[in-house]
Amino acid sequence: MLHEISWLHFVMLVLASYRLTHLIMYDQITAFLRDPFVTITLEEDESGKVVPNVEIKGTGWRYWVGVMLSCHWCTGIWSSLALVALYGLLPGSFPLIVILAVAGTAGILSKW
Repeated sequence: MLHEISWLHFVMLVLASYRLTHLIMYDQITAFLRDPFVTITLEEDESGKVVPNVEIKGTGWRYWVGVMLSCHWCTGIWSSLALVALYGLLPGSFPLIVILAVAGTAGILSKW
């Protein structure tokens, strides 16, 4: 099924992955998922810009998850993998992909 993916579905998966990655890494609503693995504090840099400082907690698998949650690209890979797996294995998950894609598009448009 994945070898026959349409361009529309591909773009929707890209947007859904963007939104899921942002949801996992940055949104306040998912802070409870990140809290066991990382501590994020906001600090002011030399130029006066407020930037997040991420401190990874624990050892072993807990540390590994913390590293994944502190890296946008790492979280993006896992988000993409999960969404493509859902798309390919569970056709009933498509409404979730649509919702994430619409929300991702709205997020991108709000930054313009």
